[in-house]
Amino acid sequence: MATRTAAFFDLDKTIIAKSSTLAFSRSFQAGGLISRRAVLRSAYAQFVYLVGGADHDQMEKMRQFMSQLCAGWDVATVNQIVAETLHHIVDPLVYDEAVNLIEEHHLAGREVIIVSTSGSEVVGPIGEMLGADRVIATRMQIVDGRYTGEIDYYAYAETKAEAIRELADRHGFDLARSYAYSDSVTDAPMLEAVGHPHAVNPDKELRRIAVANEWPVLLFAKPVALRSRVRLPPARPTLAALAVGGAVAVGGAILVGAKRRGQSA
Repeated sequence: MATRTAAFFDLDKTIIAKSSTLAFSRSFQAGGLISRRAVLRSAYAQFVYLVGGADHDQMEKMRQFMSQLCAGWDVATVNQIVAETLHHIVDPLVYDEAVNLIEEHHLAGREVIIVSTSGSEVVGPIGEMLGADRVIATRMQIVDGRYTGEIDYYAYAETKAEAIRELADRHGFDLARSYAYSDSVTDAPMLEAVGHPHAVNPDKELRRIAVANEWPVLLFAKPVALRSRVRLPPARPTLAALAVGGAVAVGGAILVGAKRRGQSA
């Protein structure tokens, strides 16, 4: 009989306040992987993602955008950029409430598992930084050390639930006594796979499902500097400083674009 329990967390907008992959766009530009125009497109995609939620259509557009964007990237370069800028980029975005939950589940003897549609190159290091025991993430196809733009494994919607059930079978997790957390209706199958589902800052459709099923609804509102909560290794400054350099300009470009669209509407 399964005796172990686990807590499964979505990553984007559940543990951190943004899309984890898009948050690295400035770093990828600093590392020579994308152009300034692509950074602005990423910033706009981030804006739409945060404001409009992540329904199936939005997630499909995000998948296509990221697949096209990373085609031809050198895998070693991506890993280096993520390693060098991880703490600088992600540290301020982590919800304090999520960190508390992760700590509580560990103290209760549960494994903490991040289940994210973002790529494993980003999710893996973030999971390690947060002290997660395992991660389930999207895997991009790699040929001769470069991304082809195709996806080998897409951790999304029902696929997340399937991955959780397979993991439970392999490692003896009792899903009826396990927990799951997400903000998006696309993760309803993952939440339904456990006995203790929680909606975190839910979109409209997930809130409706949560209310109908009497699931707890949690509101996370306090991004916190993670190094104020746990001891982190010092961030490498090589690309981190470059990544910050254009952040204000990118934000300004988004606001200007939004105003122009509003004036022309």
